[in-house]
Amino acid sequence: MSEQLPISEKLKVIQSFTIYKTDKWWSAVALIEAFGRKQVAVYLWTKRGDEWKRKQKMVIHRKSEWISVKEAIEKLIENLP
Repeated sequence: MSEQLPISEKLKVIQSFTIYKTDKWWSAVALIEAFGRKQVAVYLWTKRGDEWKRKQKMVIHRKSEWISVKEAIEKLIENLP
């Protein structure tokens, strides 16, 4: 973990990786513990003034859920250059 993510203090960040960060946008994936359960979350924040505000969040609760998402994305990704 290189930089502290702008995630609620109610959530414990175990490990994280920044996907990209610009002056206005920040995307990262984090392994977090929320209410005693671990989950992986993909975040997108936008900067408003001097603060990062969450724009989107997608949470994966189980490995089986990730497999379904991954398979769907792999089918669609074939259509990209």
